[in-house]
Amino acid sequence: MLSFIVALLVAPVAFADQKIAVLDIQKAIQTSDAGKKAKSELETAFNKKKVELQAEEVKLKKLQEDFQKQQAALNQVARQKKESELREKFGKYQELLQKSQQEIQAKEQEMSAPIITKIRNNVTEIAKKKGYSLVLEKNENLVLFQDGKDDLTDDVINSINK
Repeated sequence: MLSFIVALLVAPVAFADQKIAVLDIQKAIQTSDAGKKAKSELETAFNKKKVELQAEEVKLKKLQEDFQKQQAALNQVARQKKESELREKFGKYQELLQKSQQEIQAKEQEMSAPIITKIRNNVTEIAKKKGYSLVLEKNENLVLFQDGKDDLTDDVINSINK
């Protein structure tokens, strides 16, 4: 506890002549031209997958409805066989759904990686030009308050849009 108090007392002295800025990386990604393009491409891929999954879901519902209509007329062996087929098809649908989600996530990471790299490079350049010694990512868990004058987000967006 004593070391924590000492650290609090020393911290203002250590950072007295340091300039600190913040950057909202999510805003930079979402509002930059490259980020908007990536988002559009992701939405297109997502919508394509969504259509495929909806078609499979319709097929499954139809099979289930048909089974429910036929259930009373089927003997026990035939009913168990149909139930087994339905479970198998539903399992394949679940696998397809999971695989599609993983593909979209992988594509999102693949498309955002170069944008993040570009943002980091531009942050370094802008921070050096403006004399900042520390740039923090602006998010609610890290930066609880910031007055706005030392926010580099717009500068970075403008820089990567050039």
